Amino acid sequence: MTFTGLYVPLVTPFTAADEVAADALEALAHEVLDAGAAGLVALGTTGEPATLTADEQTRVIDICARVCRERDAALIIGAGSYATLDSARALTALDPRATAALTVVPYYLRPSEDGVVEHFRTLAAASPVPVLIYHIPYRTARTLSADTLCRLAELPNVAGFKYTAGGIDDTTVAFLARVPERTAVLAGDDLYAAPLLALGAAGAILACANVAPAAYADLVAAWRAGDLARGRELGNRLAPLASALFAEPNPAVVKAVLAAQGRIPTPNVRLPLLPAGEASLSAASAAIAAARATTDLVRAG
Repeated sequence: MTFTGLYVPLVTPFTAADEVAADALEALAHEVLDAGAAGLVALGTTGEPATLTADEQTRVIDICARVCRERDAALIIGAGSYATLDSARALTALDPRATAALTVVPYYLRPSEDGVVEHFRTLAAASPVPVLIYHIPYRTARTLSADTLCRLAELPNVAGFKYTAGGIDDTTVAFLARVPERTAVLAGDDLYAAPLLALGAAGAILACANVAPAAYADLVAAWRAGDLARGRELGNRLAPLASALFAEPNPAVVKAVLAAQGRIPTPNVRLPLLPAGEASLSAASAAIAAARATTDLVRAG
C-alpha cells in the first residue's frame, strides 16, 4: 500500500470517571474521516498510549478498527519501544486489522546509527504489516543522517516514515531529495507540515488535525495536486494554530479545545501530563477564530 494523504493520530478521550470515552472516540474517528482524512492512527503519542492499560489499548484499537473497516480507511497502529526483541514480539502480535505499524526510533539507549538500521531490519522482518518508522530525534535523542535514513528506506517491509525532525535542516532536504519513490515520507511536525509537503512529503500524520481535520486534509491535497498558491495560503493560515495547540505538551491543548467545543466529554489527560491552562486554551481558540476568518475549513466550535 502507498501511504498518501492525511492520517489523524486520535486523542483518547476520557470521561469524568477517568475511563475511555468510547462514544466520543468513535464520533471523532468518523468526523475526521468525513473531513477527508485517509486514515486513523491508534495509539500514537497523541493518544497517550503509555498511560493506558492493556485493556484500554485494546478498546481503542477495536473502536478505530471498526470505524476504518466501515469506512474503508487505513488503520495505523503505534507499537514497539526502544527494545528490539520486545518490539518484534509486539509487532508479531499486532492486531490483524492494522494496515501498518508505526514504531519509533529506539530512544534512551542511544544506539549507533548502524544499530538503528539493524533494529528496524529485525522489526520489519517480524511485522505482518508494513512498518512506518517514527523519526523524532527531539524525543529519542538519536539523530540520523540522510545516509542512514535512506538505508532504512531500502529495508524490505519499511513503507515509510513519520518524519518529525523539529524543523527543516540540511538532513531533511538531503533525505527528501534522495528517498526512493516507493517510500512514503509523512510530515509529523504540525508547524512544518507545509514546508515538508512542498519538499515532496507524500502526506502527513498531524495531531492538530483532531481540531481542524478538513483544513489539514486540504493542505495535504493542495500540495499533492501542485496547487502551490492554495498550499502556501493554508500553510501560512494554519501555522499559528499549530503553535497554539503545541504551547503545552501534546495533547493537552488539543484536548482542551475539543472539550470546549463539546466534541469530547472532558479535557482530561493522565499524569505525568497536566491539563492545559486557561491561557493556552484562550490562545488556541483565538488562533482557530483567526484561521476561520480566512478559510471555511476550520470546524466551528
